[in-house]
Amino acid sequence: MQDGLYKELVVVLALAVGIILLFRRLKMPGVLGFIIAGMIAGPHMLGWVDEAERVNELAEFGMIFLLFVIGMGFSLKDLSSIGITVFVGGSLQAAFTIALTAGVCTLFGMALPAAVFTGFLVTLSSTAIVLRVLQEKGKLDAPVGRVTSAILIFQDILVVPMMLVMPMLAGKSGDIAGDLMLLLGKVLLLMTVVYVGGRWAVPQLLRLVSKGRNQELFIITVVLLCFSAAWGTAALGLSLALGAFFAGLIISGTDQVHHASGIVQPFHQLFMSFFFVSIGMLVDPALFISSPLTVLGLALLVMSGKTMAGFLSVWLLRHPVRTALQCGLALFQVGEFSFVLALSGIGYGLLSPENHQLFLAVSIITMAATPVVMARSNRIAGGTFNRLLPRTGRVLDSLLNVGSENLKAEGPLFKDHLVIIGFGLNGQNVAWAAQSMKVRCVVIEEDPDLAELAVQRGIHTVQGDAAQDALLEKAHVATARVVVVALSEGLRSKRVVTTLRALTTARLIVRSRLAADEAAMYAKGADEVISEDLEGSIQVVGRVLRAYQASEAGIVEVNAHLRALQESAVETAKAG
Repeated sequence: MQDGLYKELVVVLALAVGIILLFRRLKMPGVLGFIIAGMIAGPHMLGWVDEAERVNELAEFGMIFLLFVIGMGFSLKDLSSIGITVFVGGSLQAAFTIALTAGVCTLFGMALPAAVFTGFLVTLSSTAIVLRVLQEKGKLDAPVGRVTSAILIFQDILVVPMMLVMPMLAGKSGDIAGDLMLLLGKVLLLMTVVYVGGRWAVPQLLRLVSKGRNQELFIITVVLLCFSAAWGTAALGLSLALGAFFAGLIISGTDQVHHASGIVQPFHQLFMSFFFVSIGMLVDPALFISSPLTVLGLALLVMSGKTMAGFLSVWLLRHPVRTALQCGLALFQVGEFSFVLALSGIGYGLLSPENHQLFLAVSIITMAATPVVMARSNRIAGGTFNRLLPRTGRVLDSLLNVGSENLKAEGPLFKDHLVIIGFGLNGQNVAWAAQSMKVRCVVIEEDPDLAELAVQRGIHTVQGDAAQDALLEKAHVATARVVVVALSEGLRSKRVVTTLRALTTARLIVRSRLAADEAAMYAKGADEVISEDLEGSIQVVGRVLRAYQASEAGIVEVNAHLRALQESAVETAKAG
C-alpha cells in the first residue's frame, strides 16, 4: 500500500468523522454523512483523493461484508412467524414499485430492460436508515415497525434474484433458454453447497474452533468462509457479493451465528464506510446546481410513488390505512443495496453514466428526507385520514373488513427476565434456582458443550463472547431485570461488565474469583460483587471456630468484621 493511499484514507475518514458528528446533532443518517464526505473529497469538488480506484477496491470489501451480514441474519425459522408479511407484503411492494417505475421510465423513452432495471433500483429501501429510526423512536415492536421490518427483510432477499437476472435483462446472450438452464444449474449447485455446508461441514468446523476459545482463530475461520464463498461464486461467473451472501446463509443455521455476526460487524462497518465514501466520490454536485428542478422533481416522484406502493401492499394485507400509510412513508427512500446494483448495471449497460448521476442525486435527497418524514409519519397519517380524507379511510378499511391491529409478535418477548453470562457450575445453579421459581432465563455461553447443556434444559441460549454488543442485544439485556456475570476469568468479566453497563440499567451481579478484583468490578459498573476468595475464607473461618466450640454469635461477629474489612478495602481502592 502506497503512502498516497494512507493520506487519502486519513483525509476521507477525518472528514467523515466531522460530518457525521454534525449529522448526529442534526439527527441525520450516518450513511448520508459518508456519502457527503466522499462528495467533498472526491474529484468533482476539492479533489483531495487521487487514489479513488484504491478506495473503490476497499469499497468492494464493503459490498462483500454487507451481503455476508445479511446472509447471517436470514433465518427460515424467524421468517416463518411473519412469513405472510415478508413474502406477500414484500412481493406486492416490489411488484407495484417496479411496475410503476418501469411504466414512468418507458413514457420518457427509456428501453424496457433499462426501465425494469431502474425499477429494481427504486424498489429497494434503506434497511440501515429505517431500522435505526424505528429503534430510536421505540417503534420496532409496534405494528408499523414489524410490518416495515418484514418488507425490508424481503427486499434484502430480493437482491439475490435481481443480481442473477441482470445478465439476461441486459441481453448479453442470444440463447435465453440455455442461459436460464445454466443459471438454474448454478443456483442448484449453490443451494446444494449451502445445504451440505450448513447441515454438516460448517457447524462441525465452527464448533471445533469454538471449543478452543481462541478468538483469533475464530475470526480467521469466519472471514475465510466468507471470502472462499465469494471467490467460488466469482469462479462460477456470478458476483463476489452473492457468494458472501450464501456464506452468511450457511453460518446462519449454526449455533455460532451470533458470535460470528458480532465479530464481523466491525469489519462490516469499516468497509461499508469506504463503500459509501466511494459512492459519494462518484456524485457530481454540479448536477444539483445545473438541474435542481429535475433532481428535486424526480426525488419527489420516487418518494410519492414508493409511498403509494408501500401503502397499497400493507393495506392489502388488511392493516388499517393509518398503519399502511406510515409503512409507506418509512419505505420511500432508495437503499444502500441499490448502489450495489447500480454499479453492476453500468457494467451491463443497463444504466448510463448520466442516469447514474441522476440516480445518485435522487437517492441522496430521499435518504436525507427519511428521518424528517418518519419522525412525523404518525402526524401525517393522522392528518390525512382524520382531517383531509376521513371518509376515505373508513371506506378503505371497510372494503377489506379491517379491524384493530392483530399482528402477532415475531417471537416471545423478553422483559424483566434474568440473563446469566457463563453456564459453568455457578451459572447452572443460578439457572436451576431461577427456573424453580418460574423466572425466565437467557444464557450467554461461549463453550459449545455448555451452551448445548443450557438448551437441553429448556433455556433460551445465545452462543458466543458476551463482550460483544450484538450478543448482549440478542439476549435482550436492555429489558432484563438482573444480569449475573458468572465467568471464571477476571479480565473477561471486567470487559463484559463494561459493555453491559453501556447497554442496560439492570442490576449487575458479578462473580469474582479474587477479592482484589472487587473494586475494579464496582468501578466498571457492577451493582454487587460476590468474591469467591472472601466467601470461601468466611466459610473456613466459621468451621474452624466451630471446631473450637465458639458461639454462633461470636462467629457472626467475626464474619461481619471480615466483611467490613473487605468493604473498607474496596472503598479505599475506589478512592485511590
